[in-house]
Amino acid sequence: MSEPGTPTLDQLTIFLTVVDTGSFAAAGRKLNRAVSVISYGIANLEVQLGVLLFEREGTRRPQLTVEGRAVLAEAKTIAQGVDGLRAKVKGMLDGLEAEVNLAVDVMLPADRLGRVLRDFAVAFPTVQLRLHAEALGAITALVLDREAVLGLSGPLSAGVEGIERRAAGSVPMVPVAAPDHPLGRMTTIEPGAGRDYTQLVLSDRSRFTEGQDYSVFSPKTWRLADLGAKHALLQQGVGWGNMPLPMIEADLVAGTLVRLAMPDHTGGTYRFSGIWRRDTPPGPAASWLLDRFVELGRDDVEMEGMGDV
Repeated sequence: MSEPGTPTLDQLTIFLTVVDTGSFAAAGRKLNRAVSVISYGIANLEVQLGVLLFEREGTRRPQLTVEGRAVLAEAKTIAQGVDGLRAKVKGMLDGLEAEVNLAVDVMLPADRLGRVLRDFAVAFPTVQLRLHAEALGAITALVLDREAVLGLSGPLSAGVEGIERRAAGSVPMVPVAAPDHPLGRMTTIEPGAGRDYTQLVLSDRSRFTEGQDYSVFSPKTWRLADLGAKHALLQQGVGWGNMPLPMIEADLVAGTLVRLAMPDHTGGTYRFSGIWRRDTPPGPAASWLLDRFVELGRDDVEMEGMGDV
């Protein structure tokens, strides 16, 4: 059983051009080559593969054979791969990153993240992205440890040595509970009432802020490392806790969660910053991400009567 040879990239280019233009003569004009060179290239490709690619008899225009149609699909895949390789290398030669590692605070609204990354994929098709979703000080830790070149962090990045920051909007954090939770059933919540019930608290998975508490008011706490798990437990009435308003707006409308009018804890503004190491400034693609997050953050409207978290 004979083995096919290995075609050259030039032979595949000639083959694809003939298919695209519809004739050997048109392919020659497009590639600026004589028709005899085009015909010779196709003949050599057929010899290499051991199959006939075009029906040349009885038709003015070369028609693909069954084998030719099968080869066409593979040839297109190879050509696209080569084009992608060339684009990636050109980007690197022009200073464009091959990959961007991005660390994002879980408090960032999901629709904003999705919108930015959708546009990023269009603007930088050759740049691969690695996304880390973390909480609290873990974003800063990833940037400091060089595991992420860019971070979208909450306020815990402020004042960290070696970290540069740009304001990138904010999100309101509000206390909520299930409607059948004791606090959720109260018409009037007295000052200090939250201390009598379990507060669900998001914990830091890094050692950057190990042992530090933020917006913790109850001595009874459950610590969770996942914001989605906290959301689910709040819905089940396990405890009360603070959540980013955009994440639970649908719950408030549906009545699966209620906002708690706690006189001593009305919530707070959770501010985002784009962060990077001072000695490792972001490249073109990462800078585009940073600018986009900063731009969208300018539209954030802060709620009255809320201080910073």
